[in-house]
Amino acid sequence: MKTFTHDVLGKVNKPVCRLGLSASYRPGKAIIHKALDSGINVFFGYGFDTNLTKVMRDILKRDREKYVIITGAYNLLIGHFNLERSLEKRLRQFGTDYIDAFLYLGVMKEKQFPEHLRERFYRMKESGKVRAIGMSCHDRQFAGRLCAEGAIDVLMMRYNAAHPGAEQDIFPHVQTHQPGIVSYTATRWGYLLRRPKGWPSDGRIPTPPECYRFVLSNPNVQVCLTAPRNAAEFSQNLTALEDGPLNAEDMAFMRTFGNAVHHTKKWFM
Repeated sequence: MKTFTHDVLGKVNKPVCRLGLSASYRPGKAIIHKALDSGINVFFGYGFDTNLTKVMRDILKRDREKYVIITGAYNLLIGHFNLERSLEKRLRQFGTDYIDAFLYLGVMKEKQFPEHLRERFYRMKESGKVRAIGMSCHDRQFAGRLCAEGAIDVLMMRYNAAHPGAEQDIFPHVQTHQPGIVSYTATRWGYLLRRPKGWPSDGRIPTPPECYRFVLSNPNVQVCLTAPRNAAEFSQNLTALEDGPLNAEDMAFMRTFGNAVHHTKKWFM
């Protein structure tokens, strides 16, 4: 049953804590163990974040079905890594015989993830080495269309108070096939935690937990990733689960502040 803190991740079909952990900033093994102790069971990893792979390689030996591992192969814009070789490498790095969700990472536009490339992902799923396939994508219209067609099992995409466009372009298209929706950059790379140009000098500034609560207040998002740099950041972000959904007043504030940040006209992935 869906709650503010827990859900089932789409076609991965596993119960998940709605706050997931990315170790992209290499926070250290102690933080990953703290996440595990806190009940987090969704982990996103690249090949280089060995803090995560070394811990999870040991953890997955004991209770594989409890955890969700999301990883993938990189879109290089002018090509891509060998997908099958990337999968085999991730299997070795995590010490597992299957990946829960294997994604094509960093799709910027439709032509970078054509049907013939998606077919290769489907074949990896048929092999049993992947439970679900999908992509991370910045082209919301393309992502929404693939969700509506049931062409992907999991979508990882940007969603925060400064970039709420998924509410129009993606979320209305997920009901029929119910792909897993994983969001990242809840703080818009930290810019939702800073005073934007023109904001009153005595005006309220969001806290990190408020940024995560904004995302988790949307029931279409099954998992919101957090990527802390240290123990203090992780502990603060974790309180979002305890505080629950934003009330109407705080939601209105987050949208107003997010709009101000968005209109600083800075480019971000």
